[in-house]
Amino acid sequence: MLAPKIDFSDREERLAFVREQWKCLHNCEICGKCHILKGRNEDVIYADYIEGKRSYEEITLSIRQR
Repeated sequence: MLAPKIDFSDREERLAFVREQWKCLHNCEICGKCHILKGRNEDVIYADYIEGKRSYEEITLSIRQR
């Protein structure tokens, strides 16, 4: 599923998207989401996207480069 574009979505839609994408699947060995987040909250990591300041893709790329 593609992230809602900032220009065509509101804060609540973007927040819901982030929470759905990073929802715990309770299968850490296969999923890997916890490893990517490194104990950080997805709402904090994607705050700029949720607030409409940066794209979801831009933030995701910066997470992967760390």
